[in-house]
Amino acid sequence: MYNTLEITWKTAAPVESIEAHAVICMVSEAEWITGHFPESWKQAITSVKERGLFNGSENQLFTIPVKQGSAAATLVLAGTGEHPMSVDELRNLAAKAAKASLQVSADEVVFAMPSSLVSYSDTLDVSKVAHALTEGFILGVYQRKNYKQKQKAYIGPSKLTFHQEKVTDPDFQKEWEKGIERGQAFAAGTNYARDLTNLPGNMLVPEDLAIASKQLAEKHGLEYSILDEKELEKKGMGGILAVGKGSIHPPKMIVIKYQGKETWDGDIVGLVGKGITFDTGGISLKPRVGMEEMISDMGGAATVLGALETLCILRPKLNVLIVIPTAENMPSGSAFKPGDVITTLSGRTVEILNTDAEGRVVLADGMTYAKELGATRLIDVATLTGAVLSALGDVATGAVTNDETFLSRFISASRRTGERVWPLPAYPEFQEMLRSDVADLRNSTGRNAASSTAGLFIGTFADGIPWIHLDIAGTAFLSKERGVNPKGATGVMVRTIVEWITSEEQE
Repeated sequence: MYNTLEITWKTAAPVESIEAHAVICMVSEAEWITGHFPESWKQAITSVKERGLFNGSENQLFTIPVKQGSAAATLVLAGTGEHPMSVDELRNLAAKAAKASLQVSADEVVFAMPSSLVSYSDTLDVSKVAHALTEGFILGVYQRKNYKQKQKAYIGPSKLTFHQEKVTDPDFQKEWEKGIERGQAFAAGTNYARDLTNLPGNMLVPEDLAIASKQLAEKHGLEYSILDEKELEKKGMGGILAVGKGSIHPPKMIVIKYQGKETWDGDIVGLVGKGITFDTGGISLKPRVGMEEMISDMGGAATVLGALETLCILRPKLNVLIVIPTAENMPSGSAFKPGDVITTLSGRTVEILNTDAEGRVVLADGMTYAKELGATRLIDVATLTGAVLSALGDVATGAVTNDETFLSRFISASRRTGERVWPLPAYPEFQEMLRSDVADLRNSTGRNAASSTAGLFIGTFADGIPWIHLDIAGTAFLSKERGVNPKGATGVMVRTIVEWITSEEQE
């Protein structure tokens, strides 16, 4: 539900001469008082000043009609406050201004940059500022697809021009354009994940997710494989087979290889995404209220595919393995039941106490398979537990790890992207809670420490290699828009995973 956005950078022409439907103008509190604005804007700006409708405070937004080029346009005043803004604050401001451009149905948008750009930010890196503003704008104009009989003709901006006057440094434009390209790549992967997660359950069953993965792999010329039900049985993947038994749509195991190095050996990052295309809870049926949001239970799969989309644009020199166990968790006469004992690909047996704790069961096979295929470091991403919402709300992603240094570097990457990650404890006592009387593990430990024990269940199948679990149950799908994220699917962790991978490449 959005145009392909053309993004350019200009410096020569006066900003008021550029044809546009909306102009976003960043204004600090000091510049609002003393700044020099184009002559054609002065009457409108004077009126706003006299009425005290805007003062440039941080995140303040105000729109007024002005003359722009040869026609009327909307001026979006975006306040930056009195102190330099962080990269995350710039990103959020750009998203907020982008939403304002949507409200006035702007097709062409100019983003007017202040001449003293560096003073508006707490970073001296021009490319990082350009990245943040580009990414924020694209994420801000995202619109979820709807299926209404009558569709609106306007689907969002098609052209964005960054404009800054009096730039004489030849390296400035090069760095700015570098930031635009990176911002576009990060946003593209995030929006890909959003689109996939927002699909209704009847339009995305395991076969559909496999087709989408195949299309993405073929688009970028990547090696891939998709194991069907017979191949899963032959391999002995009892976890994913058990979860998928209750549905008429058989499970699949999806693998895509991104090869950034000349050879497929050495360090290989494994990204394992939970792909439950709809989760009723199975025999342990969920309550009716809110079940419609379970279209997002494949949010982990969407995240790793979104990260792959961005990696294929940026092409870092690292090898990355995408593994997605996908199934539909439904109640039926053939569904797995509480009390069942299943055997996973690793050979470990699992006592099923709760069929609504199915994500960790499919991920068990996904983790083992990723290891078999050569992964030396693992990150699993899953809408795993309701308990993480009780702990962190819909604000932060919960993390469990067996390698504190690994997680520390990942959290550093999350701070750069503005996506919050909070470490959950992994005490030995929690691991003990997973013991079963009749099997190697049980898939549910009850309400106590539920997010930690669920993560540790998955971590068991890492078998000691460095691993991080990301529980995105609270952050993958929002009930209302916030910051750069819309209502519905957020594509959370795409940007952080890519930021971490590309920072590892530079080490």
